Amino acid sequence: MLFNSYGFIFGYLPLVWGGFFLIARHSHKLAALWLAAASLFFYGWWNVKFLPLLLASIAFNYAVGYAIGHASDPRTARHLLAGGIVANLLLLGVFKYANFFIGSINDVLGLNIELARIVLPLGISFFTFTQIAFLVDVFRGIAKEYDFIHYVLFVTYFPHLIAGPVLHHKQMMPQFASASIYRPQYSNMGIGLTLFTIGLAKKVLLADSFGEYADPVFAAAKEGFEPRLVMAWTGALAYTFQLYFDFSGYSDMAVGLSRMFGVQLPVNFNSPYKAWNVIEFWRRWHMTLSAFLRDYLYIPLGGNRLGPARRHVNLMITMLLGGLWHGANWTFVVWGGLHGLFLVVNHVWHGLRRRFGFTPGEPTGAARIAGVLVTFFCVVIAWIMFRADSLASGLVIIKGCFGMSGIALSPSLGAVAEAWGLYSKEYEGFVVLTGWFEGNAALNVPGPLKLVIMVLTGFVLVWTLPNSQSMVLPEYRSERSIFSSRQAMLGLAVSAGLMAAVALTSVSRVSAFLYYQF
Repeated sequence: MLFNSYGFIFGYLPLVWGGFFLIARHSHKLAALWLAAASLFFYGWWNVKFLPLLLASIAFNYAVGYAIGHASDPRTARHLLAGGIVANLLLLGVFKYANFFIGSINDVLGLNIELARIVLPLGISFFTFTQIAFLVDVFRGIAKEYDFIHYVLFVTYFPHLIAGPVLHHKQMMPQFASASIYRPQYSNMGIGLTLFTIGLAKKVLLADSFGEYADPVFAAAKEGFEPRLVMAWTGALAYTFQLYFDFSGYSDMAVGLSRMFGVQLPVNFNSPYKAWNVIEFWRRWHMTLSAFLRDYLYIPLGGNRLGPARRHVNLMITMLLGGLWHGANWTFVVWGGLHGLFLVVNHVWHGLRRRFGFTPGEPTGAARIAGVLVTFFCVVIAWIMFRADSLASGLVIIKGCFGMSGIALSPSLGAVAEAWGLYSKEYEGFVVLTGWFEGNAALNVPGPLKLVIMVLTGFVLVWTLPNSQSMVLPEYRSERSIFSSRQAMLGLAVSAGLMAAVALTSVSRVSAFLYYQF
């Protein structure tokens, strides 16, 4: 079941929301149980055969967490923690990485080891990381509540279950125990619906439209076609904006849905393309995953406490594993390695500035613009590897982006189309379009005029406008915000209504969120 489907919007959501508050009139415990059961139904809708796996993981981690919290001997607690983490990582390894590692061994050693094809359970990375964080927090004395129904709801809570954010026990348990969330509040409903609508519009109107340009380019590269300069940048920029609006849209919808129930999820996305360096980018992109990797991997490795050289090694290890977390493919490892390299270069640069008497800080004016442009360029190049089906196809597109596959300028129309990377005699099967206003119906690819308008719109939206939470969520709006007045909020509400009307007409072409595959 998808957030951007009629069944979810007009069926599942009203039923679950109404049932939750109706039951809460009589029993908060039963209302929490209803929401947990509805979340399990939401998960089982995808593939019910993986529901026992999710329930077994919940039961195991709850039992281990309870044992850690009640262990009288610190050494026993530490051993239980180690065992729990290993068990969780083994579960993740078997289902997500077994085929990848066996295939890699076969390729390197020339073997032919066969392994039954293992289907990846939906959301396994998120519910595994969430529960590892729970075990660590219990060991540290941060997580102390052991209500089983609340724990099941904490893990399975449907707004976050499939694609995040990564939650912490201490963030959610006090809210589930609070009487305030069991009473419907119209302010929360209005905030939640507005944010959900903005996210829906980002997904169906922007992300899916950019995908129409990105997918053919990467599909052609997969088949061995070498895109030229403009075609390569068409695919790279289209995917850069597709992923941005897809994940930003999901994050808005998740926070908005939860707000309808009175529960505040942590914000997971904060205008990352406005970042002036890669360090800042990772404070803005997938913020809860970044925090998890920092708190439970980078800092335990030693963080920056053991000198610059060790910090750089720790950064690289963290980013390589963070890349691998996203998927069982060497492209994700390379993507993580690129970001690790970018982070190391950033820290070295800051160290040099400090050595020569410059205090690192947020730049202004031309320096900030230059930083944003350089960071955006690095992020786009890395996204190519993130999206590519293989290292070879990713390198082919990167090669095209640097003009190494040719530009072929010519005054004739055919040669101009070829220069744009939109037509190639060598690859007759990939003809994206023949003119500025018409696309290729067979490939379902619209013409380039729409692409130019969309890319320009994308730049305007991500670089000049405030982000969703600063417009909608009261806790993120400053007193000086242009959206803090009643007139501005009324305008936002009207705009959200118009967006909802337009977005709902496009819901018929339902597509899954990109982060569902991670």
